[in-house]
Amino acid sequence: MKISVLTLFPDMFTGVFGHSILKQAETKGLVSYNVVDFRAYSADKHKRVDDYPYGGGGGMVLTPQPLFDAVEDVSARAESNKKPRVILMCPQGETYSQKKAEELAQEEHLILLCGHYEGYDERIREHLVTDEISLGDYVLTGGEIGAMAVADSVVRLLPGALGNDQSAVSESYSTGLLEYPHYTRPADFRGMKVPDILLSGHHKNITEWRRKQALQRTQEKRPDLLETAELTQFDRDYLERQKSEKNG
Repeated sequence: MKISVLTLFPDMFTGVFGHSILKQAETKGLVSYNVVDFRAYSADKHKRVDDYPYGGGGGMVLTPQPLFDAVEDVSARAESNKKPRVILMCPQGETYSQKKAEELAQEEHLILLCGHYEGYDERIREHLVTDEISLGDYVLTGGEIGAMAVADSVVRLLPGALGNDQSAVSESYSTGLLEYPHYTRPADFRGMKVPDILLSGHHKNITEWRRKQALQRTQEKRPDLLETAELTQFDRDYLERQKSEKNG
């Protein structure tokens, strides 16, 4: 996979792409990063990338020319015959989810556009991008933090990126549920003990316990997820029993 980031602040990505899982994935040859200052593509003699909006209003708007030229150039340089996914980071986009991360992890080339100022010229939305993504219902200074989050969540899903590929499968949201609790040594820490079942060595019982814990945790913290999660009859029966016990 190739991940290209178009930003006015490329130095912000040095630490993110240079450490931990993202760096390891690059070292393994699973992904390559290309951080581009799209100001370099401005045809303006002063290298401006923004201007006042037609019709008036507060703030400045990113002009289309630098971003169109940057995306076209980055796409042409990519060693792929498949068109890239061009993703606009903006508060008006769809709320980012694990399902979206899994979808994007199947692509060969992602181009992440990081805006600043008041917004984008509408022609960028209409004719350049394929996706619009928001981290949530709040506004950030720019798209860089969102682009970092998308890159991190996608790269860790690439086969071989994690030390144990099963880790990504069982994480919160990957199964539609929140993840079950984890414990490690010591088995007894200040009187707080690891559940006996995890020390039993009985894998079938452990698997069942973990599933119940995931269901219970999701029911308590994010019951909305249960509406779309793929539940077995075992899951439904367990949740119904939990609900009955809670209601007395």
